[in-house]
Amino acid sequence: MSDAVLDLVHAAMGSPWIYLALVAYVALDAVLPSVPGEVLVVTCGVFAMTGTPNLAGVIAAGAAGGFAGDHLAYLLGRRAGGALLTRLPPGSRRRRPFEWARRALARRGGSILIVCRFVPGCRTAAAMTAGTIGMPLRLFSGCAALGATAYSAYFTLVGCLGGAVFRDHPLPAVLLGIGSALVIAGVVELIRLVLRGRSARRAEPERVPVGVD
Repeated sequence: MSDAVLDLVHAAMGSPWIYLALVAYVALDAVLPSVPGEVLVVTCGVFAMTGTPNLAGVIAAGAAGGFAGDHLAYLLGRRAGGALLTRLPPGSRRRRPFEWARRALARRGGSILIVCRFVPGCRTAAAMTAGTIGMPLRLFSGCAALGATAYSAYFTLVGCLGGAVFRDHPLPAVLLGIGSALVIAGVVELIRLVLRGRSARRAEPERVPVGVD
């Protein structure tokens, strides 16, 4: 990373606007999964080790953004979720996360919202599906608050860890933090797929051998 780019990043991190940018970026991530909000949270966590931005401010901004974004996805699901799902072909790749979220919410309730907050794409599907099925707003808000706070604290501290290990080298610190974020998202997604596979096997009807009365 060149000195000019580093100076630019340091200037951005030292600006009070970084907190508003973090809120907006993480909120956008909740409705557009292609914009991973944890990248900016981790980056802010790396630079928080130098004192700017403020560590508590980064965690608060990330949590506020996640909370606001989840409610935006919930509102979209409540207003247009049914119409959106009817446009997605049954069994299609884009529809599968929503179908899984519907089953998971039915079995585990709001707790699944906390888990899904750590997985890009799943967090959008879970929040929108919660709105589509009419989950009570009070219950959704409580779960969203817990999930957004845990999400922001975790990824901020991951960035801090990278900043502590590579104190004088911001680029490796950021890459380490982002890599760790991707690993945890992958682990959660793997667990979700394993659990889904087990549930599918349990749901299969028992087969009666041919020729047995």
